[in-house]
Amino acid sequence: MLTCYYVTMQIIPAIDLLGEYAVRLEQGDFDRVLFRQPIEEFMSRIVATHPSFIHIVDLQGARDGAIRAEVVRRCVELANNIPLQVSGGIRSIPAAREALDAGASRVIVGTAVWSTPSALEEFVASLEERLVVALDVRHGEISIRGWQSSTGLSVENALARCVRAGVTRLHVTAIERDGTMQGPDLALYREVCASGLNVVAAGGVRDDDDVNALEEIGCEAAIMGVGYLARMGLSLDH
Repeated sequence: MLTCYYVTMQIIPAIDLLGEYAVRLEQGDFDRVLFRQPIEEFMSRIVATHPSFIHIVDLQGARDGAIRAEVVRRCVELANNIPLQVSGGIRSIPAAREALDAGASRVIVGTAVWSTPSALEEFVASLEERLVVALDVRHGEISIRGWQSSTGLSVENALARCVRAGVTRLHVTAIERDGTMQGPDLALYREVCASGLNVVAAGGVRDDDDVNALEEIGCEAAIMGVGYLARMGLSLDH
């Protein structure tokens, strides 16, 4: 039996995919796999909790730089009408449209929007509110290519560019907190929420106290991985 919680901010469970498995990595390190389970099995556990949204990260797509549209379709089918936001390997506007055509409700794009000076504006003009811009932050700078490279772009400068381009929603990950269950980087989210944009927070979110803290700062939603399972009374591997 699931426990009922009274938190008003949207809580979005995260499913990270690598090959044919749902996985959890520590701090985005492909060599530090905390958990591995077939996609169908893990998706069924998440869908049974009836979330309002599911966050799908194709780690293989992010690493290889190519969207796996067939995986998106498979997740859409397994989601049983729960909307999905999808990321990983979306390196062009056609690739983003391919993910949307496969059934995603919105796409998260990081590497591609920071690739050229005009890319961010082009993505916004083409995808509008179905675009979520990723700010993946490590040591105060924006990381790209599956968190494997740094752009050298500061959070402050990235936020300014997003505001000018007309971005409506940000997906902000504190990489150093991801998969650690150490709590969210509240200072980072306070900074990005001050931009006035809608902010989805990810990285280290453990429980209702963390969610409440993010809501008080002004975040629209929180992504939870391991913490979501614990919150719903589920174990990592059962």
